[in-house]
Amino acid sequence: MPSEQLLIEGRQWLRRVVELHSKSLTLAQHREVLALSGWLALLVGCVEYDSGDRHAAESTRRAALSIATEADHAEVAGWAHEMRAWFALTTGDYRGVIAAAQAGAEVASHHGVAVQLAGQEAKAWARLGDRRQVEVALDKGRRLLEGLPHPENLDNHFVVDPAKFDFYSMDCYRLVGEDRLARNLAEEVLRAGTDFDGTERSPMRNAEARVTLGVTAAREGDLEQALIMGERALQGDRQSVPSLIMTSRELAAEVKRRYSDEPSAQEYLAHLRALGQEKPGFLPN
Repeated sequence: MPSEQLLIEGRQWLRRVVELHSKSLTLAQHREVLALSGWLALLVGCVEYDSGDRHAAESTRRAALSIATEADHAEVAGWAHEMRAWFALTTGDYRGVIAAAQAGAEVASHHGVAVQLAGQEAKAWARLGDRRQVEVALDKGRRLLEGLPHPENLDNHFVVDPAKFDFYSMDCYRLVGEDRLARNLAEEVLRAGTDFDGTERSPMRNAEARVTLGVTAAREGDLEQALIMGERALQGDRQSVPSLIMTSRELAAEVKRRYSDEPSAQEYLAHLRALGQEKPGFLPN
């Protein structure tokens, strides 16, 4: 559903569940209500961050972690640390990503979130330029993923499916310059994220896959394809604003470095600057 609607409903449900804490509950019921509160707080925090409300998202994430600690719920705690890693990644705090990922892995090593924590760690190492640690983190994530059953409900945001790990690997290989691998993974992300009738099941992942195809095209000298992919990435109705800003900046840097004198490149960069008035930080320095 649209993010605005999801945020309203998520907050309403969170208030309803929190109100249950004032009722007379058994110990088991109390723990269940705490767990439900934690999951809802995680969901609300994710939507807040996708929508660009960074401060609200961090407050909600902290609440989820506090609830998880009280309920001794390792999986909710792991996802709260994963959100911290994600927030740090999109704000350029790459050492913070690694610290959050490792803290999450300590408390939730036997849950699916550990796969995503490894993916976030790999993305941070890629941005720090440490190719060896990228492979270490990706290998760890792959091994963890292979040991998990295939999730029953892929619509649940808090499960990790193989396509999602391809998405993380795509990001890493784009950053370390493995363009062929990055392009192949981007094409697989688009295939897995699109229904047979063209409906996009994973529009936010698909947007970043198109940015990856744009970056690899720019590096190969195909400015036209790079700009087509870059523009298409910006057109979706559902967007993770921080993530799209981060990856679009990478494409903008490639275009600016290689094609700054081309009129079509200048037009694309001007479009990003216009977006930057609404979403500060869109363009690289």
